[in-house]
Amino acid sequence: MPKKMFVIFGVSNILWMVFAVSQAIKVDMFPDKSKIFAQIGDSVSLTCSSTGCESPSFSWRTQMDSPLNGKVRNEGTTSTLIMDPVSFEDEHQYLCTVICGAAKLEKAIRVEIYSFSKDPEIHLSSPAEVGKPVTVTCSVPEVYPFERLEIELLKGNHPMKVQDFLEPSEKKAQETKSLDVTFSPTDEDIGTALVCQATLHIYDDDSPPKVRKTTKELEVYISPKDTAISVNPSTRLQEGDSVTMTCTSAGLPAPRILWSKKLDNGNLQLLSENATLTLISMRAEDSGIYVCEGNNPVGKDRKEVKLIVQEKMFTVEISPGPQIAAQVGDSVVLTCDVRGCESPSFSWRTQIDSPLNGKVRREGSKSMLTLSPVSFENEHFYLCTVICGQKKLEKGIQVELYSFPSNPEIEMSGPLVNGNPVTVSCKVPNVYPSDRLEIELFKGESIMMNKIFLEDVSKKALETKSLEMTFIPTVEDTGNVLVCLAQLPIDEMEFEPKQRQSTQILYVNVAPRDTTILVSPSSILEEGSSVNMTCSSNGLPAPKILWSRQLSNGDLQPISENATLSFMSTKMEDSGIYVCEGINQAGISRKEVNLIIQVAPKDIQLTAFPSERVKEGDTVIISCICGNVPPTLIILKKKAETGYIVLKSTGGAYTIHRAQLEDAGVYQCESKNEVGSQLRSLTLDVKGRESNKDYFSPEFLVLYCASALILTAIGMIIYFARKANMTGSYSLVEAQRTKV
Repeated sequence: MPKKMFVIFGVSNILWMVFAVSQAIKVDMFPDKSKIFAQIGDSVSLTCSSTGCESPSFSWRTQMDSPLNGKVRNEGTTSTLIMDPVSFEDEHQYLCTVICGAAKLEKAIRVEIYSFSKDPEIHLSSPAEVGKPVTVTCSVPEVYPFERLEIELLKGNHPMKVQDFLEPSEKKAQETKSLDVTFSPTDEDIGTALVCQATLHIYDDDSPPKVRKTTKELEVYISPKDTAISVNPSTRLQEGDSVTMTCTSAGLPAPRILWSKKLDNGNLQLLSENATLTLISMRAEDSGIYVCEGNNPVGKDRKEVKLIVQEKMFTVEISPGPQIAAQVGDSVVLTCDVRGCESPSFSWRTQIDSPLNGKVRREGSKSMLTLSPVSFENEHFYLCTVICGQKKLEKGIQVELYSFPSNPEIEMSGPLVNGNPVTVSCKVPNVYPSDRLEIELFKGESIMMNKIFLEDVSKKALETKSLEMTFIPTVEDTGNVLVCLAQLPIDEMEFEPKQRQSTQILYVNVAPRDTTILVSPSSILEEGSSVNMTCSSNGLPAPKILWSRQLSNGDLQPISENATLSFMSTKMEDSGIYVCEGINQAGISRKEVNLIIQVAPKDIQLTAFPSERVKEGDTVIISCICGNVPPTLIILKKKAETGYIVLKSTGGAYTIHRAQLEDAGVYQCESKNEVGSQLRSLTLDVKGRESNKDYFSPEFLVLYCASALILTAIGMIIYFARKANMTGSYSLVEAQRTKV
């Protein structure tokens, strides 16, 4: 029991101490209000301070635990929450919590947001005009919360309309609210003030509602009326007179006066902005309808008066006439002559006010405009304006341009060749206007073709137009005249010439043909002979002769331009194909001849393969070759007791299969052609094969070899002796070559 009493006593002491401490700590909030109003965009500071605690601990929160969206600054016993700038997210109940030891205290303040930063705006749907309805709009921009807004519109001290906006907004946003009033102004409203007063009913503990107002003076207009014109001295005048016209118009504000002249097309030409219009030195062209207009911001009113200015007569003549045709590049003089005026004043212009591009010179009562050289910039209707006193007269002249400076040009696509199509072109250079051009082409008296360029779109430029035609010339056309006739008929323009032509005599060429070659004495000759080869070819003009030699690669090597090609002493190297070409403008014709130079056979080679000494049973090929041109006839023979036996050779070669002892002997080759012949010989030695290895004794072998050498020497002596008898000479070189 005593233990429980001790615990109870201890707890009660602690509670008493906490109570005592809490009674000693005090928390204050600045501003010292339960609720404040902050305008969007402003800066708000909430300050929480503690007294009775040396080291308090501060914390800030919203009642809904939303983000603070502000900055907290703690300084000793003070904590400040700063919201800069204030926005919709800052509209909350804010709690400042202070902890001092075991004690904890809170202080609350509500921050409500509003927007009421601009004065109301007054707008009228149109200028206020007496008797006409006008709508006045009073608008309050960027207001929140608009359900607390009240707008009142007053005219002077008299309320016109009051409007509340009690419906709550669906979302937190700044809105523009307005009040509209339609009324018809009267004369009594002139100078009255329109007042738009806006009240935002938000209350602090001690502050009144927010009020803004705008005042605008009501400007009431009266549309111009009762416009009148007075003319002095009269509306009918003579050239040189002066006139003064005065215009009045009633309205509010006072109408502005405008004087204009009505043009022929109905448009108005502004003359003056004064109420009085004075015209001096009147001219006939000043006649017309003059309009006075009174206008102000709400309307306008017009009045017209017609002035008639009578002319004084004088005459103006322009030469060379109302129209002139000028060729591009020429010089043209336009003369303006005045009669019936002692001191005329001249001026020149084009109808469309383009630059004159000419020089003006005056001589007394005449003015000359010189255009030199004439170009496309001068193709205009020119007006000469003459002023005599107060009178003005104009005379015009049309300058038309053309270009037809030279005769047509006849061109051929190529030389005229009998039977070959050719295109003839007839060109007309630097012509204008090309859409009036006509070209005709004649051959003799017959028209071949004509062309009119009406469909061409003419442009201001010198153009070359042409006619083209393809025809096949014949020999009969030679001597005919080709005529190109160009005409530029422009009926309304007088100029010369309107027709030009060019002629060309036709000369028809005939391509070379019937080319022939005459060879004397023959195309086949012996070396050292002379030969003449004469070429002829028909054509118009007469073809030029060109001799060439055909090379091994097929190309032609020119060698002579004479009709006759001669060789005084031919050589075998002169053999080959010679080509004669007949050439003129129309084409080429060729003929060729094969020249053959023959020589007696020489350089014969007679050989035995594999050797001239073989063993019985071996195969031996005896061949004979001759390098003559043309090829010679090769005959292989073998010497027998009764003479020579002709062997059956193939291509100058004779083959002995399995040679026998009887195949040994003298073999001869004869090469011959139409010019001559030549012989070559060789001796084939066939040895028998040994059946027994010891058949010969050494002595017998020596005797056998010596006998073979003696017999070979004797055979050679006999062979060269016979050869000397056959050819009539002996050549050691040939003898040695035979043994090779």
